[in-house]
Amino acid sequence: MTTRDLLTLTKFRLSALVIVTTLVGFWLRAPKGFDFWLLFHTIVGSTLAAFGAAVFNQLMEIEPDSRMQRTADRPLPSGRVSPSAAFGIGWLLSAWALIHLTIRVNMEAAALTAMTLAVYLFIYTPLKRQSATNTLVGAVSGALPPLIGWAGAAGPLPAGSLPHFRWELMIEPGAIYLFLLLFLWQLPHFLAINWMYRDEYRKGGFVMLANDDEMGERTSQHALAYAVSTVLLMFYPVYAGVAYPWWFLPPALLLSGWLCLLAVRFNRQPERPTARKLFFCTLMYLPAILTVSILAWKRA
Repeated sequence: MTTRDLLTLTKFRLSALVIVTTLVGFWLRAPKGFDFWLLFHTIVGSTLAAFGAAVFNQLMEIEPDSRMQRTADRPLPSGRVSPSAAFGIGWLLSAWALIHLTIRVNMEAAALTAMTLAVYLFIYTPLKRQSATNTLVGAVSGALPPLIGWAGAAGPLPAGSLPHFRWELMIEPGAIYLFLLLFLWQLPHFLAINWMYRDEYRKGGFVMLANDDEMGERTSQHALAYAVSTVLLMFYPVYAGVAYPWWFLPPALLLSGWLCLLAVRFNRQPERPTARKLFFCTLMYLPAILTVSILAWKRA
């Protein structure tokens, strides 16, 4: 197995998104004098889980990947890596992630990681061949990593306290904002990809919203609806009192407005160039809005 095969098998570039969003979730909740090693162990655990999920996902999709031009050369469908070797790698990475987070961070971060793996592998991946709602389920699993960071920043239970799961961490305003931001962002991003590569998805046997939407009307309407929702979401951190209004709202609304503008153009003229522009906009939007959130956040 070459280094290139290993990077492809673990979907290194996609997994980097998990690392970044986990880091942001930790940073927004952690006090200014946070424990660096706690951050380190949270990132290590979430990264291992992302790698493990990527391996298992490709292991479950060898046959459809072999039918699509853009995935046929992956290590598993091409035969460069055996399924048994991939299974061992995926199992080792996933188990190590959960054990590491439980011991070195806290049970909340480990539980959220286990939930991410379960939703991604046991619901989203099989659903891709059954229903177009798979995109929504996939967006849920993709929105959980920042919550892993958020929970990780809470650290272990205080010494002497009885073991218990801190459910309140999941409903704190910052956690809600990060989950909704990642959930809503993914949908225009993936819908643009789905529509541009709808022929490939059909060949692979995947059931996607764009499969029978040759004119792009339905796909672009959904992308626009979710883009508009990001604009509305920008008011929530200010309303909840976790972000400074004048530092957050102007740039946040400007960025979400830009996303909406390109979604409107895709909706009015559903063609590959407008879908491609929307896709590239989403790639720039996420790091930009996360940076704005970091700079405008009211940290303790």
